Amino acid sequence: MIREILKYPDPRLKQVSEPVTVLNSELAQLAEDMVQTMYHAPGVGLAAVQIGVPRRIIVLDVNHEEPGKHLLKLVNPVITAREGEIVWEEGCLSVVDYTAEVRRSAKVEVKAWTLDEKEITFQAENLLAVAIQHELDHLDGKLFIDRISRLKRELYTRKIKKLLRAGRPLEPRTGPPLI
Repeated sequence: MIREILKYPDPRLKQVSEPVTVLNSELAQLAEDMVQTMYHAPGVGLAAVQIGVPRRIIVLDVNHEEPGKHLLKLVNPVITAREGEIVWEEGCLSVVDYTAEVRRSAKVEVKAWTLDEKEITFQAENLLAVAIQHELDHLDGKLFIDRISRLKRELYTRKIKKLLRAGRPLEPRTGPPLI
């Protein structure tokens, strides 16, 4: 089922997500809904909190050419090591009509659980590393705009609040997939 993606400035996006304690069919269905929602948006990653469920689960697929081939569904993911630095032009399914350059770690090592109760550790770099860091920020109640200058963030916030005051809905985006 495709779920509604919360849009900034919805305060639920600032919630810190709770760890998942039970892996069950309900969680598997949530993950499947997240995958369908991410592909429909279109995006390369989605955190459960973005659809109003403050639990530590994310889905990612950075391969636009073969959707599903490298799909990741990660439960309670944590970054255990970081290396280097990269600047990436980021957008977000929850931040309408805005992108900005964000500085992140170029390589990360991630530890997480899969839905079939296996603990995994893997390394990621480039877009996958950026996407993982972006989604983990969501789990901690942060948006990529929290990582840009205060001035740029305030200008964006004013623009969105003006649209909302005018009664204009925050339209779903079109174009290439976003993180």
